[in-house]
Amino acid sequence: MSIAKQVHDKLKVFAGELAPDKTIGKLAEEVAAFAASAKVASKSIGVEYLESAKRLVISLGYRDDEEPYPIRLHCVRLGKIDAFGSDFSALEKAMAKASGQHGNTICHELYVTDEGDFLMILMTHEA
Repeated sequence: MSIAKQVHDKLKVFAGELAPDKTIGKLAEEVAAFAASAKVASKSIGVEYLESAKRLVISLGYRDDEEPYPIRLHCVRLGKIDAFGSDFSALEKAMAKASGQHGNTICHELYVTDEGDFLMILMTHEA
């Protein structure tokens, strides 16, 4: 695949509360449903957890000028990890393990809850 196929400038924003277990909950289904109904080729996600509002904002980057494909968002708890130290090997190992649990990863994002839990969202191609 040419890198030009990854370049995109269309974005859709979703926002909602986290599930009780602090995962993305129903937002995962909303993003995938939009991609399917709009018939877009999803390229990226952006994630921001707004602690003060207890809401998660997800942006989906996509193209509408190529063949659409089904996607799915997965949320994996990575644990409490020291993000302020200089050694990120524990985080990298947790991310690699989470990524290995799902195939066809297109992209990923991290967010941290107000309790200090790291979670990773993976966007996968559902072939």
